[in-house]
Amino acid sequence: MRRVLVMGCSGSGKTTFARALADRLGAPFVSLDALFWKPGWRESEPEEFSAKVTAVAGEPAWVMDGNYTRHGAGELRRSRADAVLWFDLPRLACLTGVIRRIAASHGQVRPEMAPGCPERVDLPFLRYVWTYRQQQRPKLLAYFAGLRVDQRLVGFTTRNQAADFLAAVPASARA
Repeated sequence: MRRVLVMGCSGSGKTTFARALADRLGAPFVSLDALFWKPGWRESEPEEFSAKVTAVAGEPAWVMDGNYTRHGAGELRRSRADAVLWFDLPRLACLTGVIRRIAASHGQVRPEMAPGCPERVDLPFLRYVWTYRQQQRPKLLAYFAGLRVDQRLVGFTTRNQAADFLAAVPASARA
């Protein structure tokens, strides 16, 4: 694995996992949230975001955390990936993860976020997490349908499955 997409619902543990996997593989960690958001939680222009993602996707190795399948060079990222690791956890697990994250870092900018985007209570975001399986999961399944036979798709339905997968990945020299 040299180019890995880590996808799934917010609060599922994908960012923590993606950072650990990047360290294990000796590959750069890329947060799509950090590329997408501007200070004050303003969205990037689609062309700007796509250009940033295109530049990163052209690199020989990366572990990329986030979904953004409709924009941000979604097709390019999928075509360049060797593997897609999908966090398909139940909504209560994801919602609990988000609430814990908010409680732990409220008012602070998390390392994987863009500067000027502090953690906050955001009811539309909590609604997004609650409805993710019904509204966003089908979009991810359609995105995964475009994977080639030489690309690996691994789904995790529990955080323990993800931890076991990570433990089985041998640490390597810089990718």
